[in-house]
Amino acid sequence: MSLETDLLPVDLLATIRERAVVHDRENTFPEQDLADLRERGYLRLLVPEELGGLGASLLEATRVQRRLAQAAPATALAMNMHLVVTGAALHAHRLGVAEVRTVLEEAAAGELHAFGISEAGNEAMLFDSSTHAVPDGEGGFRLTGTKIFTSLAPVWDRLVVHGRIASTSENDPRLVLGVLERTDAVEVLEDWDTHGMRASQSRTTRLHEAPLSAARVLTQTPVGPHGDPFVMGVFGAFELLLAAVYTGLAERAVELGAGIATTRRSVTRGILHADDPDVRRRLARAAIALDGSVLQIEKLAGDLDALGTGERGAGTTDHGPRWFLQFSGVKSRSTEAAIAAVDEVLRASGGAHFFRRSELERLSRDVRAGMYHPSDEESVQSSYAKALLGEIGDAERPGADRS
Repeated sequence: MSLETDLLPVDLLATIRERAVVHDRENTFPEQDLADLRERGYLRLLVPEELGGLGASLLEATRVQRRLAQAAPATALAMNMHLVVTGAALHAHRLGVAEVRTVLEEAAAGELHAFGISEAGNEAMLFDSSTHAVPDGEGGFRLTGTKIFTSLAPVWDRLVVHGRIASTSENDPRLVLGVLERTDAVEVLEDWDTHGMRASQSRTTRLHEAPLSAARVLTQTPVGPHGDPFVMGVFGAFELLLAAVYTGLAERAVELGAGIATTRRSVTRGILHADDPDVRRRLARAAIALDGSVLQIEKLAGDLDALGTGERGAGTTDHGPRWFLQFSGVKSRSTEAAIAAVDEVLRASGGAHFFRRSELERLSRDVRAGMYHPSDEESVQSSYAKALLGEIGDAERPGADRS
């Protein structure tokens, strides 16, 4: 039996799928899903066995998340945040970073981690912050700012955040990343009322001089792109697990579409829709695109695992300065493919699936959230253009006419 079927047996997936209807309708967090997943060891998935975990690789985690997303995309998206934190800690731990060990040990003990990085208007994401981090004189910080799209908001035990250190020179601005606990200085708003992914409950979080002790500082980095192991682990795990969730969602849509096509009959033509050339083309296009997404996700996840473990062999690649481009590119292509695939299935399946009683209707709303996650289309295209062409107005680019 594979890890994904062991963690997520068919009967549990069926139950989680039934609950997803209710949580979407009532805009509530799936606490029973979390309890069931916690009991099966989900929070320990990316913790090494020697620290009390299941010892899974990031590649295996993407497969598990694809499977969960086929039952309840919003539950999978919420659980992504814990897996991003533990996946980043695993990558850094593999590279010898001592500060992340506590994250892995707490996850092994059943502590649920969330991820508070997104900020309104902060297009630099991990590489800058509008949150102020004021040194407390004891090696720690007090953080003040607002984080948006904080999944797992009602239930997390630990929250990984970042902030710009207030005392550093403007010539050398610095960021701090660390782990917060729930205190009165961390305010979680009840403002999650969205078009899709409603059960993720990714609410706004306000930090009011929230204490980050010296012992819970994970890393300090310069502002701007860099190669810090924990930050690279965050970026990679975030993008790959997002791609996995939206791909799994769309795989479920294609499965539903195929089932509809084999039972729905055209009254006018007297044929099953499975024999309609237009329906066949639409479903085939969707399936082809998703196969491509799976191959890309698995390749890059395997490469990231190999980078952390130092294992090299046939089929693994060290992407060097292109790692971040590859992460964002796979996320972008996979989420756009998922949106297109779900749309193809909707067009092939008829007007009955415009009604809220249809699972396809819910999937069509959930998949739209993919366009808003970092890295968005504009950011990805800007990064690729810079890699190809240099900065806008760069007079020193190779081949530039300087006459």
